[in-house]
Amino acid sequence: MKRYDLITPEGTRDLLFTECLARRAVEQKLKDLFTGFGYSEVVTPGIEFYDLFIGSSRNFQQERLYKLVDSKGRLITLRPDSTIPIARLVATRLSNAKLPLRLYYNQNTFENNALLKGRSDEISQAGIELMGGENTEHADFEALCIAVDALESFDNENFRLEIGHIGYFKELVAKLDVDDSVREEIRLLISTKNYPALNDLLDGIGDNQITKALKHLPGLFGGVEVIDKAAKLFTDDNISQILKYLRDVYERLSSLGYGEKVSIDLGIVSHTDYYTGIVFKGYLTGVGQSVLKGGRYDKLLGEFGKPCAAIGFAVNCDLVAECSIKKDNAPKHKLPDCIVFGENGCVVEAMAFGQKLVNDGMTIENSLFDTLQETKEYAIDKGINKIYVVGANNGVDEIAL
Repeated sequence: MKRYDLITPEGTRDLLFTECLARRAVEQKLKDLFTGFGYSEVVTPGIEFYDLFIGSSRNFQQERLYKLVDSKGRLITLRPDSTIPIARLVATRLSNAKLPLRLYYNQNTFENNALLKGRSDEISQAGIELMGGENTEHADFEALCIAVDALESFDNENFRLEIGHIGYFKELVAKLDVDDSVREEIRLLISTKNYPALNDLLDGIGDNQITKALKHLPGLFGGVEVIDKAAKLFTDDNISQILKYLRDVYERLSSLGYGEKVSIDLGIVSHTDYYTGIVFKGYLTGVGQSVLKGGRYDKLLGEFGKPCAAIGFAVNCDLVAECSIKKDNAPKHKLPDCIVFGENGCVVEAMAFGQKLVNDGMTIENSLFDTLQETKEYAIDKGINKIYVVGANNGVDEIAL
């Protein structure tokens, strides 16, 4: 029988010193940003009932969920998403709270990505959810501007923000005479930009304006001219309003000086089906996938009995941390300022002296060697250049190396 006690499961990994420092630095920077805009932290359970992620717009494939059974035989799952549990939280424990609610989180999500090699199954995410508010346009710009601030804080020269509107895709596929499984396959092929398979599937459905527009959807990416291209492919009153709003968002972000950093991508069709309006992704230099994802989801809370407009986004802290390490921007592991060595019979006194140094703001190591010579050799090997020797009657000698 093969043993698995020396390795981690596929899609997971151990983090060592610099990696931990890098991730914590990312989390702290995002926490400072979110709290600066008035967001309050919430934490949801790492395990939730399976039913929470199966609903009209909570369309998670069960193959991608890590499933368990609780003590009563009920099916539960590791949290694959943070927005849905927070929507549950708002509709229950915060049902009487005054809107708008500004919430942020910093927690892990778990999703089985066995077919997507190189993707992590456990991801550290930090994000915001802005729920309620009479003016959804104001909320959209708040979320987008905070997203830009987050990206800029990690890569102020070369970050990119792609914006789209899920309504364009949903309006088109709703006009096709196909079932939900075919619509989902179309979404997946557009999301992965699989042109050959997408064309074959749509050819089997028919040759009309709708299928032609959907064939072009993965390529509708670029500047404001993309909106004009989309309008020429197909338009009606609803789509006209969607494209008009998207143009307005793009132009307003450009007016803030982000024109070269913002682009339009109508092919953003996330597998999370609860999005209803503006959607967006953020990228950093040297990272092959998006580090930030978000969008508007106005119908999700209604499924829990509390109709409420909402928008939010999440940052993949692991990807941002990896990027900072590659660019040598991550915090460095700090060497101890000194080693404290206790002579025979003075171990407790040495610990007490070390505690005093720590309280004074120093970083120390307590020597675990029997002799001063061994302690010196260890200090030199680690690059620590000072030893405090604690002897009888609490006498302390300082040795510089």
